[in-house]
Amino acid sequence: MHATLPLLRQYGFPALRRKRLETLQVNVGYRCNQSCVHCHVNAGPARTEMMPPEVIEDVVAFLPRVATLDITGGAPELHPQFRSLVSRARRLGKQVIDRCNLTILQEPGQGDLAEFLARERVEIIASLPCYTLELVDRQRGAGVYERSIAALRELNRLGYGDRLALNLVYNPQGPSLPPAQDKLEADYKRELGERHGVRFNRLYTLANMPIQRFGSTLVSKGTFNQYMALLHTSHRDENLDSVMCRSLISVDWQGFVYDCDFNQMLGVPLGGRRVRLAELAARELEGASIAVRDHCFGCTAGQGSSCGGALHA
Repeated sequence: MHATLPLLRQYGFPALRRKRLETLQVNVGYRCNQSCVHCHVNAGPARTEMMPPEVIEDVVAFLPRVATLDITGGAPELHPQFRSLVSRARRLGKQVIDRCNLTILQEPGQGDLAEFLARERVEIIASLPCYTLELVDRQRGAGVYERSIAALRELNRLGYGDRLALNLVYNPQGPSLPPAQDKLEADYKRELGERHGVRFNRLYTLANMPIQRFGSTLVSKGTFNQYMALLHTSHRDENLDSVMCRSLISVDWQGFVYDCDFNQMLGVPLGGRRVRLAELAARELEGASIAVRDHCFGCTAGQGSSCGGALHA
């Protein structure tokens, strides 16, 4: 569900064109062991969509064109070929990112997952929307905070937060922009360190996108238009140079390609037509126009927001 203000017609989001492609972000499926309020893909335990083996092969075949494979979901680790995909990408010399919800490390059958990730030197970007139990459990479900802390301690034991990259992700609880990333990172490191002895490398602050589950929540509370107005009035042109869609493409579980995973969730295809990853071999991406919509203001508001956190201090 996606209600909208006519922001593009009223204000016009600036035209964007692609730079050199660096990252292939792949959504391997929507199945997840959690159902978070802010989730823009509506992931959950009841979802059955999973990337088929032939699309996995298309992903591997495309990897020589990029430096980084960014794997997301749902909980991507629940895909039966997740570990095989990671290992094949690493053998090709690619940086691999796992968008991890932390609690998946404690699910049945995943007891050796953390050790696998460490052995393959996978960068982990892990969701932890606050450093307090109350706020985490409110957003993600009862018991999630304690399970997340246990997972972080296990990752620290394996070298994450030191020689292996472990980055955390913060999302606001409601229709507001994230606070200053550097200051919040210092708060996270102090609180998690003092309370639990947990270490991590960076904190990424991400704005909530007004689409899917979060967008529906805004509509039901009558705050959708207010939030969209906030995103627009907070737009900063200097963020346009670094938005993730300029160097990334997003692939859905069926193999179709989009400018970003937000466009993926809204069905806005790459270049204005549905194209599969396997069909991109002969296509030139650099310099191509990027499909923009109302939600793009979410990436350029305030300090900016991308898969790698804030764009500017």
